[in-house]
Amino acid sequence: MIEIGNAPLTLEDFMSVVRGREPVSIAPAAIDAMQASEQWVSAIMDDMRDGKEVAAIYSINTGFGSLAGRQAFDTVEDASELSRRLIISNASGVGRPLDEEVVRGSMLVRAVSLTRGYSAVRRIVPETLLTMLEKGVFPAVPEFGSLGASGDLIPLAHLAIVMTRPAGEDLAVDSGEAFLDGRLVDGITAMQAAGIERIVLGPKEGLALANGTSFSAAQAALALADAENLLETAQITAAMSIEALTGFGDAFIPQIHQARGHAGQIEVAARIRELLAGSEFIDGSEEQDPVRQPPQDAYSLRCTPQVLGAVKDTLRFVRGIVETEINAATDNPLIFPDLPASRTLKAVSGGNFHAEYVGFASDFLSIAVTEIGSIAERRLFRLDDGTLNRGLPDMLIASEKVGLDCGYMLPQYLAAALVSDCKTLAHPDSVDSIPTCANQEDHVSMANNAGRHARQIVSNIENVIGIELLMAAQALELRLTAAGKDVSALSPSSRAVLELLRSHRSADGRLIDHITQDTVLYPRVRSAVALVHSGAVADVVRSTLN
Repeated sequence: MIEIGNAPLTLEDFMSVVRGREPVSIAPAAIDAMQASEQWVSAIMDDMRDGKEVAAIYSINTGFGSLAGRQAFDTVEDASELSRRLIISNASGVGRPLDEEVVRGSMLVRAVSLTRGYSAVRRIVPETLLTMLEKGVFPAVPEFGSLGASGDLIPLAHLAIVMTRPAGEDLAVDSGEAFLDGRLVDGITAMQAAGIERIVLGPKEGLALANGTSFSAAQAALALADAENLLETAQITAAMSIEALTGFGDAFIPQIHQARGHAGQIEVAARIRELLAGSEFIDGSEEQDPVRQPPQDAYSLRCTPQVLGAVKDTLRFVRGIVETEINAATDNPLIFPDLPASRTLKAVSGGNFHAEYVGFASDFLSIAVTEIGSIAERRLFRLDDGTLNRGLPDMLIASEKVGLDCGYMLPQYLAAALVSDCKTLAHPDSVDSIPTCANQEDHVSMANNAGRHARQIVSNIENVIGIELLMAAQALELRLTAAGKDVSALSPSSRAVLELLRSHRSADGRLIDHITQDTVLYPRVRSAVALVHSGAVADVVRSTLN
């Protein structure tokens, strides 16, 4: 059971809920913290019921955005209706439905934000979100609409419309959409099937649900978790390619990397040394002179620590931002009942909904992960080229008739197409801004776009590293044959990965074996990518070396 509202949620906690479907509870301390801000708003509603004059308080008894503060509503019913109308008006997105894990992640992040105690919502609001997570209610949320400032208003409204209802007649056509057993149904049907009661929102609760960075943060968190696994796997496949190409060990000796001093570079170099240890195909080491001269590989091999080390340090920075954001209170206004007595207005308007931090994090991640693929694609090209691969057959195929088989020619094409796509997607979204809301909201982060692009980039590069897994395995076996050696000549790491791959079945049910003539490759590519994405490659190496 993951408990929110006590200790900060980690990325690992987030993933255990979103993908691992761990149940979630709210800490008693968080429930207590929520009551103070809720009671402050309730007291204002009591004054309105008693006919007392109440000042205009943004989002509680006034309109939103450029309509803020123009007029205070007269009745409590108007204040509640304001929450409902915000949700139905904001649910205006377009595009394909977001992946279930993005929606689940956003629901979790929103619940965590509300339990910080500054949003003036009843405990039933985050509890309903968590019950939906537990029961598997999956609202259909279109991918387009968020500006990454004023929060992820449109996607959050598509989430909120499923879990909430009007005070009066509840119509299916106004209840949003959700998936039920793979079918798209209305929100009422989905919630009834799960046995969850839809709630009537009170004052402030509509904006508390819709105004925040939850979707931007969830996109970034998912991209980061996959990117960290991808980086670990890319180091493994890079080492396999270096070994297959009989690379030089000089580029990885510790003194070189300590002389520069970057932590990530030092760590990646150490990991590459560990992955290559025991191989009979690496020329030179800290203790042994290289035999061939000059002892220099192409940059795509030699500069692996400098490139992947920079990626590692960037992802470390991104993790700090993401873990802070998934624990943040990000709606507006926030309620601080413990402000000094001299200040009667405890609702404070600020800009925590502005997702610039998350936009930067997703953009930096996109740039860094694109480079994982960019340098890997150059290794694939080198593996295929008979003039560059140090004696391996062209296109990694020992064909009986040269030219009859294409071998691994086209997977390198695929990798090139994927990397090129990433170069476009990695253009920073956070440098763009289009003013909205009568220029009240005149600078926005586009963080949700950045998060969507980051996830696509990570997916693209998982495919590239899956291709490298296939090609490096083929190349290692060709190298063993050329040298007249058995698998004991390989590093323990490469042997473990080779065994994993060769014992695994492709998407068409056949073993992913060494090819000696052309065969249908896409099932093998898909299965290799699945091994990368699942973490299986990284796991088998950890268990081998640790």
